[in-house]
Amino acid sequence: MKLNLATLALILAGAIFFAVESRGLAWTPWRIAGICIGAPSLVLLVTARLQLGRAFSVEAKASSLVTTGLYARIRNPIYVFAGLLILGVIIFVERPWWLPCFAVLIPLQVFRARKEAAVLEAKFGDAYREYKQRTWF
Repeated sequence: MKLNLATLALILAGAIFFAVESRGLAWTPWRIAGICIGAPSLVLLVTARLQLGRAFSVEAKASSLVTTGLYARIRNPIYVFAGLLILGVIIFVERPWWLPCFAVLIPLQVFRARKEAAVLEAKFGDAYREYKQRTWF
């Protein structure tokens, strides 16, 4: 629970900082699109992090296999929604030249997901393989 609270505090602080820094900016179509992508992504990212609970770790570990909530459909919702959140921020701040950095992030997240999948498959075997068959990324 302590780790969940620390994660939520960090995300809340980031959201407040973003809101304060973006106050007074004109609502262009790009900013609206960025918010439309970023805001739901943030909510889903926080949801995924909470649903992962104590199974969360920075390094690939296999303490438990979470297959409920968002994890019932997506194996790596934190990666998916963090990527979409970053994309939403890039669009919101109207910095298209940051997109190459975003493009580098995608293969890195796929690499991390594959590494985690190998660790989970080694620990949970057939249960993980079955889970992998019925979920995306």
